[in-house]
Amino acid sequence: MSRIRPHIRGTRRLATAAVAATTATLLAAALTPTAEAAERPTRASAIENAASVLADYAKSLGLTSAQGTSVRDVVVDADGTQHVRYDRTYRRLPVLGGDFVVHLAKDGAYRSTDRATRADISLASIVPALSAPKAADIATNALRAANLGETLKKLTAKPELVVDALHGQPRLAWRTDVAAQDSLGNPVSRTVLTDARTGTQIDAWDDIETASGDGKSLYGGTVPVRTTLSGSTYQLKDPTRGGTYTGDAANKTDLCFLGNVCVSRAPSTVFTDTDNHWGTGATSDRSTVAVDAQYGTDTTWDYYKNVHGRNGIAGDGKGSFNRVHYGTRYNNAFWDDTCFCMTYGDGDGTQLGPLVSLDVAGHEMSHGVTSKTAALTYSGESGGLNEATSDIFGTLVEFYANNASDKGDYLIGEKVVRSGFGRDALRSMDKPSRDGKSADYWSSKLGDLDVHYSSGVANHFAYLLAEGSGTKTINGVTYNSPTYDGSTVTGIGRDKLGKIWYRALTVYMTSSTDYAGARKATLDAAKDLYGGGSTEYNAVAAAWKAVNVN
Repeated sequence: MSRIRPHIRGTRRLATAAVAATTATLLAAALTPTAEAAERPTRASAIENAASVLADYAKSLGLTSAQGTSVRDVVVDADGTQHVRYDRTYRRLPVLGGDFVVHLAKDGAYRSTDRATRADISLASIVPALSAPKAADIATNALRAANLGETLKKLTAKPELVVDALHGQPRLAWRTDVAAQDSLGNPVSRTVLTDARTGTQIDAWDDIETASGDGKSLYGGTVPVRTTLSGSTYQLKDPTRGGTYTGDAANKTDLCFLGNVCVSRAPSTVFTDTDNHWGTGATSDRSTVAVDAQYGTDTTWDYYKNVHGRNGIAGDGKGSFNRVHYGTRYNNAFWDDTCFCMTYGDGDGTQLGPLVSLDVAGHEMSHGVTSKTAALTYSGESGGLNEATSDIFGTLVEFYANNASDKGDYLIGEKVVRSGFGRDALRSMDKPSRDGKSADYWSSKLGDLDVHYSSGVANHFAYLLAEGSGTKTINGVTYNSPTYDGSTVTGIGRDKLGKIWYRALTVYMTSSTDYAGARKATLDAAKDLYGGGSTEYNAVAAAWKAVNVN
């Protein structure tokens, strides 16, 4: 497991009588229904008015004695205009595309109609040639095909005979809702429409719908989240980003040993909500930190895709998942390759708060990128480079987000630290030794340090390459980055830092790359991207020299 590891032991009053009297008069008027309000149509009167219209305009609406109608929704405007939405049946079979809306004036007079189809709905027979079991088999195979690579379990299929008026001439069809669980135990489902005469697939669509919601996070303010609507409940699961979701670990922990082999893994129950507005911005609501985690995951996904063209952490379009509320007063967050997931503790509340800040999320997911690319061994100098890679990309994710509530900086985990921690962040990239333990410069004993401390050299290199040496203020934070040899380094910007490090990681680094190897890998990457002898190439060399890697 790769961990972020913080290393902690242990209004104006109205006074005049005239105003008061006027206020009382207005209040009384507000509480007394006006004639206009009293005359406004109700839902019931709107339905009654629409029923009269159906009787009078049946032929023009395409209604016949074989068809039935039922009200799905009613909207009455402030001015009394009414809109009554109907579903339709044909010989008691649901008609897909049979829905229509009747628009009425305030007095109930017919205005117009919007119809999903204007085709005549009439079939020679409603007896299918294709059996229900066969339709179920066809739909089940369609679900498997849509989830290629997943082992599905608990498959269920429910065929229903319908009239399809959505796809050209109305015809008899089977609408089959098929559902299953994926390898994580999460629901997958699909609706498959099959011609009831020929057995050919007419259409298919996801039965679990996506939705755009918002959440009040602990650290990032109100943020957008992409969710999934399943029935009448929203899940904190994003199908637009590989099905990434956030679950509640219920303050439980794993029983793992022998190289991350788990006898039992802490549960991860997907967060759900009824109105798609998540969290309160306070830890008293368990979904608040889930918003942070999901937002962090979404932003990291977007960073890698939009900046580096990487489709998902593993590059395969599949999402990872988050577990929040792990353990009790747990001062940690970690990435685990075995579950391809991030896990976040709530912190002890004294030194650390919940470890779900944006840079921490970017850090953890970047461990997954490393594991699928260079797979830097998590020990010695390679381990330091592994940790630094996550710090570098976690920082770049934070800048990429451009969130006014959590502005980009070169401090790692600054949002999660509390006054009792003793400093303002878990790590500082401009001068890593500010924590009293991390290395600013390379030495022959660097590999003996804990990887969270030996990462300092690469973090320092990254800061120098992006921003340069000396004093600088960025987004309100002042930095003063020194160099090993007293040299002056001119930065080339964060975007170029990210591109160079990503190419080095994914093209040149291997599991055993040390600092000397990282220097060569980044110089090769800079040469590929900008040319040998370019400003960028020379800046990479200068930044490494400034941290004593030659």
